[in-house]
Amino acid sequence: MSIEALVNELHRQCDTQPFKTNWYLKDLRSGEEADRGGDEMVASASTRKTSIMMAALKAVHDGRFRLEQPVTMEARYQKNTSGCFQHFLPGFSISFRDALVMMIIVSDNTCTGTVADLVGLEEINQYCRDLGLTSTVHRYGLPPQTLVQGVRAGTVTTACDQGLLLDLILAGARDTTAAAKLGCSPELAQLGLDILTWQNFKTRLPSRLPAGTVVAHKTGTGPHNFNDAGIVYHDGRPLFILTCYTSDVPLEMPDGAPGHAAAAALIGGLARTAYDALKG
Repeated sequence: MSIEALVNELHRQCDTQPFKTNWYLKDLRSGEEADRGGDEMVASASTRKTSIMMAALKAVHDGRFRLEQPVTMEARYQKNTSGCFQHFLPGFSISFRDALVMMIIVSDNTCTGTVADLVGLEEINQYCRDLGLTSTVHRYGLPPQTLVQGVRAGTVTTACDQGLLLDLILAGARDTTAAAKLGCSPELAQLGLDILTWQNFKTRLPSRLPAGTVVAHKTGTGPHNFNDAGIVYHDGRPLFILTCYTSDVPLEMPDGAPGHAAAAALIGGLARTAYDALKG
């Protein structure tokens, strides 16, 4: 299948849904790119945590933190609804590295709020600007308890921004010069990439891929938006980048199915279509 035919098929799948979908695709073998509203600002939800992780790894490289240093999980960060540590007794400590791991693989917001405050929101936002993520803006570390109204009231990004970030991480893990653009070493970039492959939530991009397919990705979930942004591998090599953002997803679809299940099925279908088209 040509890239043009692939793109047309991805658009067709999106067009069958009553909700909106933005995506960005890059064939990592040919370098060809395509998108659907890829530069449109969308609610990032927890896909924001990939850039928080990389800003934190830059801070490690700069000597501000050590991966093995202890970080205390305080009660003020446990007032959230995502991850495991909200349910723990406060005051326990884990390593800075493990806080990054939990922030990504189970989207733990106790860790997210802690890491974001340690690194600093302004530093995280400046880091995104320096990388060229011009439409990515972090507005909080720990998500507010009350629902914010409108996309621009929360942390925002674009499908293209997240695709660029993943491309930079992949390059940084292979090359010292590319790693320097991320502000870290190839070893730290590889750690970031490894953490993304340890993701526990597999109901979106990986859901329809062959068993054992490696996907380095981060999901994001809001009341009416369901996202996933990642790198899909084939035979041990990165095959493509696909970042998907759905919005205005209804709680219930016309056929009675939950909206979140339809969004997840769409993202999984897009990933499988791209996989089948590009692996050959």
